[in-house]
Amino acid sequence: MEENIAGRTTNTVNITIYGNELNGREVAETFAQFANPTDNTAPNFVFRTVSIDKALNEDDKTTQLFIICDATNDADKASIKKLKQRLTTNNQPHIMINSNNTPFFEAGKTVLDELIRAKEMGLSETDFADIRNKGIDIQTIINQLNIFKDGVSKTYLNKPASLKNGIIELPEEIALKYASHFDSEKDNFTLTKFVPASGAATRMFKFLNEFASEFNYDKETINAYINRKKDNHLRLFLVGLEKMPFYKNIIEVLKEDENFAAMPKDKKIFVFIKTMLSSKHFDFANKPKGILPFHNYNGFIATPIYEHLKETIAYASSKGEANIQFTISEEHMDGFIDEIKTVKENIEKESGIPFNITFSFQQKNTDTLAVNTDNTPFREAGGHLFFRPGGHGALIENLGQLDADIVFIKNIDNVSHNNTHTIALYKKALAGILITLQDQVFTYLKMIEEDSISEEDMNAIFAFAKEKLLLHIPADVSKYTPQNKKEFIFNLLNKPIRICGMVKNEGEPGGGPFWIECSKGALSLQIVESSQVDLDNKTQKEIFSTATHFNPVDLVCGLKNYKGEYFDLHKFVDKTSGFIVNKNRFGKEVKSYELPGLWNGAMAGWITLFAEVPLETFNPVKTVNDLLKPAHQPW
Repeated sequence: MEENIAGRTTNTVNITIYGNELNGREVAETFAQFANPTDNTAPNFVFRTVSIDKALNEDDKTTQLFIICDATNDADKASIKKLKQRLTTNNQPHIMINSNNTPFFEAGKTVLDELIRAKEMGLSETDFADIRNKGIDIQTIINQLNIFKDGVSKTYLNKPASLKNGIIELPEEIALKYASHFDSEKDNFTLTKFVPASGAATRMFKFLNEFASEFNYDKETINAYINRKKDNHLRLFLVGLEKMPFYKNIIEVLKEDENFAAMPKDKKIFVFIKTMLSSKHFDFANKPKGILPFHNYNGFIATPIYEHLKETIAYASSKGEANIQFTISEEHMDGFIDEIKTVKENIEKESGIPFNITFSFQQKNTDTLAVNTDNTPFREAGGHLFFRPGGHGALIENLGQLDADIVFIKNIDNVSHNNTHTIALYKKALAGILITLQDQVFTYLKMIEEDSISEEDMNAIFAFAKEKLLLHIPADVSKYTPQNKKEFIFNLLNKPIRICGMVKNEGEPGGGPFWIECSKGALSLQIVESSQVDLDNKTQKEIFSTATHFNPVDLVCGLKNYKGEYFDLHKFVDKTSGFIVNKNRFGKEVKSYELPGLWNGAMAGWITLFAEVPLETFNPVKTVNDLLKPAHQPW
């Protein structure tokens, strides 16, 4: 089966469609109608169709884009796999059309419309295939290029959120009441703990990597190096070295070398650090934080994975099971699985609660295009476009796919050796606040849906929204018609809710809770990072610097609406936010766009409440020296 439909001979794009059981002439004629150019500058498309069997035996050098029609039977799928591999090896651009859900011709029209737009932007067929195969549409690429050109609008701070002015006070006696309420209700909900854990520990060991590459023990002492570099991080590391949870394991390896005992002290330290970082040995800087040794329990070395599993049992189990998802990089999967196999069974036996442990990856369709300093697409040496991961804001996709009513979010490195009781109490308290407020919101929304709401009821709802949810209510709302009031209330309350723990600001780098100015003078509670603020503006810089509290990433989220249906979380993302970051790629400066952060712009449209939690609940490990802090050391 092979058909050709040709038109003009200038600015021609040859497209071959591979697929079995296709009527060649019908396909070519229909596709040609889809691609009918609207002006003389549009490309002229030439289509041919070829069966999969013939495709495996041909060597087409003239086609600019291959479209493969996905198969339904195993035999054809195997042939298509071989075909795709050959096209990939030959660096020939190709895409798939899956017509299981969308009719073939409808899917084909979408492909051609997108290709035409790509060509209008000056992109090649190879560019189009690279974009399409990541699951990204051309409009997204256009939007990203416009962001690079126009910049990201800055968040306008009105004032920091503070106690009794945006942050709920949560003394222990109140926390106990909310935690008790949560415990009494939790089996009515499916709970999940969600742990972003994709990053490697490179920054955690940065100063040690620098030492390992720069220090020469034949030319200077370690003390001289420390003084020359003013490296207080290394000084602290060496003072506490024997308290590190991995110290004995590394020493045991070093003692296998019969020459180690006779080495001078400085050389022993140097060899210790080299062994700790070497890919042949421990390779700590290239491993994910989740599988690194963090705590020492009388000889048992605990990783963050172990601590998160223990925490999940402590506050995030319900209905006789514990659910936890780690978002990881695919290359780290084996390490996570091995560590979970080591500890999971013992924790289950000790608690009597089985785990349901899942993994998810940052999806390729959330990658973003990198550009040169002149905002043109950056290309790799082979000419392909370069994409970078979209940042933790991409995880809104993963969050939205969880099968859970309530989700606890916490970073992989924020665990403690000693504070599990306090952590569990305040996590439960945040969840108790969530279900209390969510229950009231759902009651009001059902009243509106059932049209069983009076003027007095609406006034009570406005008061609740303003006083308990801290939402903006227009001053002239009393002038709205009853129907408009109902619609306003419904749109105001029919949103996912998150309760965010906040700790007192002690100078940690990162974002915090603020009142920000929205349209028409309305204020909204948001978590804001420094990169979102115009710090060149003296007033904005002062507001940011006077924040009383810090965001430890301690969130409890409700994912379902009053009908028990999942919210479409994409609808609540502030797509005008995000971050432009400068990176280096093989010695060339590139710019990259990171999506609105998971707890920043990605949740901007949620109902947000902040509650103060104790500093003991926040124990991050940003550098290896943090493992020397009391929260990570045995009592």
